[in-house]
Amino acid sequence: MGILTDTYTLNTGAKIPRIGFGTWQIPNGNEAYTSTAFALKSGYRHIDTARVYGNEESVGKAIADSGIAREDIFLTTKLPADIKTYEGVLDAFETSLATLGVNYVDLYLIHAPWPWTDRGGNYTEGNIAAWKAMEEIYKSGRAKAIGVSNFSVSDIQAILDNGTIVPAANQIKFFIGNTEKDNVTEFCQAHNILIEAYSPLATGRILDKPQVQKIADKYDKTVAQISIRYTLQRGTVTLPKSTHEEYILQNANVDFEIDAEDMAYLDSLKDLVDLTQPNIRK
Repeated sequence: MGILTDTYTLNTGAKIPRIGFGTWQIPNGNEAYTSTAFALKSGYRHIDTARVYGNEESVGKAIADSGIAREDIFLTTKLPADIKTYEGVLDAFETSLATLGVNYVDLYLIHAPWPWTDRGGNYTEGNIAAWKAMEEIYKSGRAKAIGVSNFSVSDIQAILDNGTIVPAANQIKFFIGNTEKDNVTEFCQAHNILIEAYSPLATGRILDKPQVQKIADKYDKTVAQISIRYTLQRGTVTLPKSTHEEYILQNANVDFEIDAEDMAYLDSLKDLVDLTQPNIRK
């Protein structure tokens, strides 16, 4: 599937595949190993994990066992959101490398600007300290690019004001009906920070929406494929996740074009999904 090797260029000059295989909510062990291994066998070359997912070990083993050269796989992991000290970042990075069984990652992200137990809290000073350590990791060559996740405009501005390296990416929740929160997308694009769209299917909650089904029917595609293609046409890296082989393949079969009128319609859909509702596709 050629689209799986299509890339964007980060502000570091590095190439990042436009479609990644997300591993959030996939437990360590057989499930993470087999799904990552199948994704790689099927042509995915971008794997996204995080320390907090708890599956770095199995993801790393799948990469090692794949027979694919390490330099041909783009690997992302993330700093736990509660670590906001310089030394803490360096220690966490060493732990991730050891657990993954690699000597570098392609992208290392601060997972959130605040601990998950204190969403929205002010941790500006901690983020600045963490970013200084991230810059050291980047300069060492053991992370080919560094960035952030779930960062707002003010969170990123603090990094720009106090750091020396502009984040390469900001990985945010981005899907049909949820794309322009607090102007962060526009801000990142203005500063050459690539948006990565996690949960492009709204963790499955978008799949029963008739507004999107109508567009899917027009193109003879699934709602999932329309949702993933939409995020690509909005200029983001997209990170669909599944543990089912059928869906892993389907999620990559998005080499088609949504026309401008239908993109405008999808753009117009606001608050389409209630994220408190149960996930309907794994």
